[in-house]
Amino acid sequence: MPAEIAPLRRKPVQQRSAQRVEKMLAATAGLIDEVGYDGLTTTLIAERAGVAVGSLYQFFPDKRAVVQELTLRNLDRFVRTVSSRFEQLELAHWWDAVDAVFDTYLTMHREVLGFSRLHFGDVVDLRLLDPSKDNNAVIAEKLTGLIAEEFQLDPADLALPLTVAVEAADAVLHLAFRRDPHGDQAMLAEAKDLVRGYLSNRITQGERMSSTVVERTIMPSYPNDLPSPR
Repeated sequence: MPAEIAPLRRKPVQQRSAQRVEKMLAATAGLIDEVGYDGLTTTLIAERAGVAVGSLYQFFPDKRAVVQELTLRNLDRFVRTVSSRFEQLELAHWWDAVDAVFDTYLTMHREVLGFSRLHFGDVVDLRLLDPSKDNNAVIAEKLTGLIAEEFQLDPADLALPLTVAVEAADAVLHLAFRRDPHGDQAMLAEAKDLVRGYLSNRITQGERMSSTVVERTIMPSYPNDLPSPR
């Protein structure tokens, strides 16, 4: 992680210090679920973690830095989980990758403490993950790398379409969770349809996929050919 992004003042070296940091992050995640970012304080974090406030300040300058570290770890978890799903699943088509990405995000939203309130940091700062670019741009770059590698596509061809797809999906997902804390099912299905339909006109088999992938993949050219995610 580049030094200008790392929120930790210093990296814990001893096991005891590392355990304290983990307790602080776990406490932060739980408190975010309970009181949100605005209600979060370093004093609350320290009390919940069972550490002195001074111990917290040894590693983090403020609550934003604690939340930034938590969000960066969630990003890493998201990327590793998507990558693992790509390896475990037999992805015959790129839209299977879209489903894997959606499913990973939804699982984290429902199961990871604090994620349903923080997501990837927009509630704190639109550039929480990287000061040089928007949070969604960071997500799009990560997904571009994963999908390009999985389907042997040129990342340059994927960058713009996936940037647009991430922005569109983010807006509809926020609407789905505003309507229902667990995610409005009809709206979630629409989000998948939206992304599939858009990308089907931007990602084509013949121009971008290698011969080995083409042999095992039949990619439709139009959104109407796509199977419904419902």
